[in-house]
Amino acid sequence: MNKTVKPILGISVGDPAGIGPEITAKALNEKHIYDICRPLVVCDKAVFDEAVKFSGLSLKTRSVSSPAEGLYEFGTVDVLDMSNVDIDKLEYKKVSAMCGKASYEYIEKVIELAMAGEIDATITGPINKEAINSAGIHEAGHTEIYAKKTGTKDYAMMLAEGNFRVVHVSTHVSLQEAINRTKKERILKVINLADDALRKMEIANPRIAVAGLNPHAGENGMFGREEIDEIIPAIEEARLAGKNVEGPIPPDTVFSKMKGGQYDIVVVMYHDQGHIPTKLAGFNYDQKTNTWLSMSGVNITLGLPIIRSSVDHGTAFGKAGEGRANPESMIQAIEMGIRLV
Repeated sequence: MNKTVKPILGISVGDPAGIGPEITAKALNEKHIYDICRPLVVCDKAVFDEAVKFSGLSLKTRSVSSPAEGLYEFGTVDVLDMSNVDIDKLEYKKVSAMCGKASYEYIEKVIELAMAGEIDATITGPINKEAINSAGIHEAGHTEIYAKKTGTKDYAMMLAEGNFRVVHVSTHVSLQEAINRTKKERILKVINLADDALRKMEIANPRIAVAGLNPHAGENGMFGREEIDEIIPAIEEARLAGKNVEGPIPPDTVFSKMKGGQYDIVVVMYHDQGHIPTKLAGFNYDQKTNTWLSMSGVNITLGLPIIRSSVDHGTAFGKAGEGRANPESMIQAIEMGIRLV
């Protein structure tokens, strides 16, 4: 990218029945976003207009058929209108095949534009996997869709909340399947992806911790042999290749050590091992007001030929269509996408 020109970011808003269109509108109501990039919303324009309206924003919108047609001026949002939702049939808070299909088509479009070099990065809003599958599209999630559409074999999900970062060996599979996927080759690939990503983020010598799979990191085989047979050999090979990596470290202490500044990232073995501590770091719920005071953190897919940064939360059907969703994670996802460009 020519650094004198602000990057074009394609934003797929996610499921129209969730909070994605709303948090996208609220993010683009922040002037500093337009100071650092050229955002292009990929959505059904009627859906986005509705989100602007019930959020009480004064934004205007204009339809474009390609990124080149965008004006990218604060106050007027450029929308690549997919025209794939019957606005009269849209029901917020509910799973529907119509919205699942629409959200998938938004993803397809931003990937297509990025692969063609028409946009510099992609930013994704929250999708509902049940809705997508109800439309006959059998995908596990954004990460897997991106990998398939870009022909990427070696990829990984990274979550980041400030300097708190995790990267996953496995994600959207059963716990038993996650155990089965804890193999040396895969762990080594994820270590390498993490090291490369952090160097691109200008961390010169990334300090990588590798979490154990079992309690106490297996306790020398007392609680399982995955550490001995798979994890330690991967770490040793990574060290021989010059990576600054330590482990396996017991999962009940490794995140506290990273929070304290000892590590730059933790390689985790499965979905919840990484998601739970990251969301604990970034999500703050207030019981008195029944609101999320913060919902921060971003999701990045490593190993792709294009940039993908995403919110780190779901569709939040419970508050969809009410204008009270927190756009913090979307703002951070946009800022991270710019940083990666």
